[in-house]
Amino acid sequence: MRRVEFPFVPLLCLTLAACGGTRPSGEGRSAAVECAPFARALTGVALTGPAADWWAEAQGRYTRSHHPDTGSLLILRRSARLPSGHVAVVSQVVSRRQIMVTQANWVHHRVTEDQTVIDVSSDGDWSAVRVWWPPSGQMGVTEYAAFGFIRPDHPAGHDRLIAAVPAAIRVAEQGW
Repeated sequence: MRRVEFPFVPLLCLTLAACGGTRPSGEGRSAAVECAPFARALTGVALTGPAADWWAEAQGRYTRSHHPDTGSLLILRRSARLPSGHVAVVSQVVSRRQIMVTQANWVHHRVTEDQTVIDVSSDGDWSAVRVWWPPSGQMGVTEYAAFGFIRPDHPAGHDRLIAAVPAAIRVAEQGW
C-alpha cells in the first residue's frame, strides 16, 4: 500500500492568508441569512413574510414603482426556482435597463454586493429580469418575473448601503 502525504501545514497557511486579503467589489460575504430579513435590516422597511408577499403588503404603506431608484427593493415573483420569491436592494442604477443590487442568499448562504441585474422585459418595465450569477462569473440565463420596486421611506445611497451591510447581516442573523 502506498502512503500519500498531504502538505497540511502549507495548505493551511495559504488558506488562512487568503482570509486576510481584500475582497474585490461584488464578491460575497458568508452569511447564513435569508433575503427578506437582510433587505429589511439594510433598508428599514417594515415588511414581513416571504419576499413575494412584500409587493402586496407594501400597497398603501410604501411607494411602488416599475422604475428603480438607489435604495429601493426589487421584488421577484414566486417561481419553481424561487418558491418564496426574492428581494434585493438596488445599490446603484447604471442605466435605464441595468442596476446593481446587494442581496442575501442568491448564492446559498452568501451576501453579494453590487451584482448586475438587467431588465429583459419587452416593454422596459422591469417585469422580467436576468441576474448575475457569481459562481459562473457571468449573467445568469434564467429570466425571473418581477413585481417591481418598493421605495423605503428613507432610501440610502450606494456608499451608505454598502457600509451598512455588515450590521444588516448581524441583525438578519438574529432573525429580526
